[in-house]
Amino acid sequence: MFAIVEAGGKQYRVAEGDVLQVEKIAAEPGATVELPVLLIGGETVKVGAPHVAGASVTAEVVGHGRGEKIHIYKFKAKANYRRHTGHRQEFTSVRITGIRG
Repeated sequence: MFAIVEAGGKQYRVAEGDVLQVEKIAAEPGATVELPVLLIGGETVKVGAPHVAGASVTAEVVGHGRGEKIHIYKFKAKANYRRHTGHRQEFTSVRITGIRG
């Protein structure tokens, strides 16, 4: 059985036992979170509008981290103007513990 869940404005295809990185969730490592289900597949397929009624995906928070740094360069030609900044996006690793529906 698999499910399509929504987390942080993105959609992920998950099965029980999967570990995935989603946008940062305000939960401590070891806590259990519930993710909204958009679709459940298996023997039959249930599609939600927008969420499947009575379905839930539970996940355990494994930990938090930061992604790779991206570098942003700005410059203006012939003006001796150069700027360099970086950004590291924060994420939460979750392990799917159960799919119900």
